[in-house]
Amino acid sequence: MPRNSTLFLIAALPLLVAACGTPQERCISKHTREYRDVSRLLTEVEGNLERGYAWEERQVIRDRLTQCRDVHRDKDGNVHVTYTPCWRDYVDTERYRVPIDPAAETRKRDGLAARKAKLADQAEAYVQACKKAFPEKDES
Repeated sequence: MPRNSTLFLIAALPLLVAACGTPQERCISKHTREYRDVSRLLTEVEGNLERGYAWEERQVIRDRLTQCRDVHRDKDGNVHVTYTPCWRDYVDTERYRVPIDPAAETRKRDGLAARKAKLADQAEAYVQACKKAFPEKDES
């Protein structure tokens, strides 16, 4: 498969996954995204306060000794494959601790909790509207 086709398929994968699900599920997902994002952030901030530090990630390039394949033809046209040791770069993700300011993190938690409470009623209204607009057969 040509490289551009592969890149296109990888880029289109999230769109294909988003197209999955029932119309009701897509409607609910679309209209409750902000509520879910705020909930996720609130959980993260509460975890930071509980631990006393936050986690961050960074990409680190390392090299690794591996086997490289070399294909060549001799003067008679016969193909020969040899494997030789060689160094290859790879990207590794490291998690590391980051100190937090508890006062700032508490203010952030309080703001996110207030925002989540404000969005909860709106999200519930959207869920009910989506269920009414796109009823499902097996709904209890």
